[in-house]
Amino acid sequence: MHNSYGGPRDPREAHDAYGGNFPGQAPAPAAAPAVTPAAAPGFGHGPSATAVWPEAGVPPEAGAPPESAAAFAGAPATKAFPGTEGPPAPESASAPVKRAPVRDRYFDLLRAVALFRVVLYHLTGWAWLPLVFPSMGVMFALAGNLMARSLKRPAPQVIRSRVRRLIPPIWLLGAIGVTGMVLQGWGPDEDGHPGWWLLHLTFWILPVSDPPFAEGLPGIHGFIGDDWASELAGPLWYVRAYLWYVLLSPFLLRALRALPLATIAAPILLSAAFQLEYLSLPGERIPSALTDFSTFGACWILGMAHQEGILQRLPRYVIPSVAPAIALAGLWYATNHNFSEGHDLDSIPLAQALWSCGTVLLLLHFSPSWSEWPRRLRRWDKPITLLNSRAVTIYLWHNTCILIAATQWDRLWNIDVLSEDYPWFLNSPWPVLVLTWVLIGICVLGFGWAEDLAAKRRPQLWPTGTKKPAGSGTHSGPDSGPGSGSGPRSRPRARAKAR
Repeated sequence: MHNSYGGPRDPREAHDAYGGNFPGQAPAPAAAPAVTPAAAPGFGHGPSATAVWPEAGVPPEAGAPPESAAAFAGAPATKAFPGTEGPPAPESASAPVKRAPVRDRYFDLLRAVALFRVVLYHLTGWAWLPLVFPSMGVMFALAGNLMARSLKRPAPQVIRSRVRRLIPPIWLLGAIGVTGMVLQGWGPDEDGHPGWWLLHLTFWILPVSDPPFAEGLPGIHGFIGDDWASELAGPLWYVRAYLWYVLLSPFLLRALRALPLATIAAPILLSAAFQLEYLSLPGERIPSALTDFSTFGACWILGMAHQEGILQRLPRYVIPSVAPAIALAGLWYATNHNFSEGHDLDSIPLAQALWSCGTVLLLLHFSPSWSEWPRRLRRWDKPITLLNSRAVTIYLWHNTCILIAATQWDRLWNIDVLSEDYPWFLNSPWPVLVLTWVLIGICVLGFGWAEDLAAKRRPQLWPTGTKKPAGSGTHSGPDSGPGSGSGPRSRPRARAKAR
């Protein structure tokens, strides 16, 4: 789909935003083990030993295990390393001392950057942005990392808790969006099949497949542009992909432990089979789901491999040597398949799979495990915390916010002095970007509480990690747990094929 500045806004470019860790409730946490030298902060040493929030922006609930609940503390704990820890704290005869795991601020930063880049890309459509930072691959990798960590608990419990933590924000979006579509005349197909229409509506309840929406609806004059339903439903492809990754993760983890290289390579080989037309399936829903799985599956599995310590056991030179070659292979394929003609990586799944895989490999290899922010980044603590805490809400509503912002901004073309003397200003995407984030902030205030209810904690309006909700038992904080205009009054246009 395209925005009012002439760029495509493909819902594939989302952040992650949902592929987060959605920890379920569990027995009281046991004492956290000391971190071994192999897991010390550094570049690519040891499996990930820090607790990070779900990339979907869902804080841990009370009673969650150490990898989620304990990391919700506002002040990061300090890792213990042999030879550096202080004298042991006095222990109670009745209860052992528990050490809270450390948040990985590096992962928080990656998640926040991915989310901001998604909003910018969906507004501008600049094809080079996914090359600079492949948000979707990064977010799926972070999700896979957290999923592998959580699967130390029983798989049914983990899957159930993640689904529960994700669904309420979807229900809120559907309640508002579907109601608006019905009020504008959307309903069962006039040619028949009302039963199928009602059946497919259940995908708004559990989006294991793409939920239906009304294409081509007129906008509301002066408020929101045409085809707003397509914009509202567009990001849900990511929810569907994330849910299937979660359901398949216990099997993927077993395969990864048995055959690491084959498991990582399998999604890319599947993507190549689809791209080169060696494999084709009838219909639209199953091929669409398999295409998404094959495009970003390697990133999800790489995140699991990082958590399992598989990547860290490789010789230090292997990943820096192999990852650029994989990424460049994707870029080469893209440039030979219309990438230079205004397309982006999302229109070339195999290129996206290779580029994202190579980039994610490097980011995971060179990941410094920040238990606290470096001095230069401390000023960004609160905004990054907020982005992580409300990532689900931001992702679900950002396309709609862009459409409303573009519609409001285009009204300025009615002012003669602006349209005649300052057309460059009206065609600039930057004021619209600012207005979009203002509207996103309003959505955070208005709809973010659904994420808190899903996590079974006291709702907060603006969670920046500075306050402790009364009676919550946990500290508030982020979760660790997508061109110039062609002329005045341009409006976002729907994609030829809705996802």
